Order: sequence, then structure tokens, then C-alpha cells
Amino acid sequence: MKPDEAMKSYFDEAIAWDADRRALHRQTVRLALAVAGTGWLAVLALGVALMLLMPLKHVEPFVVRVDNSTGIVDVVPVYAGHAEMPETVTRYLLTHYVTVCERFNYATAESDYEECGAFHTAQRNQLWYALWNPTNPTSPLNAYKDGSSVRAQVTSISFFKRASGVSDLAQVRYVKAKRTAGSSSEEATHWIATLQYVYGDPASDPKVRGWNPLGFKIVDFRPEREVLPAESQATTAQTASATGSP
Repeated sequence: MKPDEAMKSYFDEAIAWDADRRALHRQTVRLALAVAGTGWLAVLALGVALMLLMPLKHVEPFVVRVDNSTGIVDVVPVYAGHAEMPETVTRYLLTHYVTVCERFNYATAESDYEECGAFHTAQRNQLWYALWNPTNPTSPLNAYKDGSSVRAQVTSISFFKRASGVSDLAQVRYVKAKRTAGSSSEEATHWIATLQYVYGDPASDPKVRGWNPLGFKIVDFRPEREVLPAESQATTAQTASATGSP
């Protein structure tokens, strides 16, 4: 073989060898990119799966009941907000709501404010916040800052049914007894409130659910001062005395 032909054959083989190396390198790079891409796709799929599963993760509180006589243990079913409540339960919740939300004691004011909020709809809670806002002159925090306290006691509850057959209205009569700081006597006033209520899903917050486990919500609350006949006669007598009428 001539020297020129031998050199040409050598260079051809070298070129083919380099081409094989480049092809192998490209194949290795493609394989590495494919593996990396598959890994990223798996990570994204796992992230999407976790995001879809997040709403399903929640705490379900439950009560374990033990029979005192037999010792049998069972789990009390959790109320899911779809069963119809008897009137006695609604009567108790209305009494509790008015008793807590219409009273005032500086020591329990913050706790009472939060507990009443657990029974409110979002719109009702906005009105509740505006009422208790310290910038409001009629706020209980300003009205009773002299140390006075107010006690509320429900005297009667009446339920009303709409023409559509829905029972979501109640009228509550109650007494508010105000005691000024340092006094042993109370000044009682009589009130009547019209309430619209509804049952919904119980809150997922354990603290709110501890106050309101049945999802009982006050949609509207309209209290009015009730003037009794004796009070009306006393007012008429004072007016007649002031004007000199017989």
C-alpha cells in the first residue's frame, strides 16, 4: 500500500471513530435529558396529586362514650349539618345566644364577643364588629366603661312559620338587668327581639365548633325596648304631673 493511501485510510478511520464518539455522546445526552424530563414530570404529577388531596385532609373530632353500667364503648356520631333539629334544641340555642350576647361583664367581654361571633353569619359578624368597635360611642366597651355590668335573662320564646312553610323566625322576650359599679341593686328593662336563624355545616375550627357544634347561625337580630303597661302608666302620670293636667 502506498504511503498516501495508508494515510488516507488512517484519517478515514479516525474520522469514523470521532463520528462514533459524537453519536454516542449525543445518544447519552438524549438519554440523560429523557431521564431528567421523566423525573420532573413525576415530580409535577406528584405535586398536582398532593394539591388535589389537600382538601380531603381535615380533622374529624369525635366523642367516645362509655356506658356507666355496662362499660360498653362506642363513638358518638358527628353532626354533619343536614339533620332537622327539634324545637327544644333551637329553643336552647336561642336562649344561650341571647343570654351571652346581650350581657356585659368586663371580665368575660372578650370571650363573650368571640363566642357570639361563632353563631353569626359573615354579614351579621360585620355588624357585630361595628357595634363593639371602640370608636363607636354606643359600643358596650364605652357604655359600661364605668364598671357597670349587664345580665340578660330570657323569659319566653315564640316561633313563627312563613307562608312557604319555612320555620326560621323566632321572637324572644328577655330582661336586661344593669348594675352600676358599687351598687347592689339592678335596673331592669324589658326587651323583645326578632331573630332569623338557620342551620348550616358546623365549622371546621375546633374552637368555633366547641361553642357551636350544630352550625346554628343567626342571620338577623332586631332587639326593641318593650314598654310594659305599668311603665306606660307611670310615664303618663309623670307627664300629666309635669303639665299640670288632672
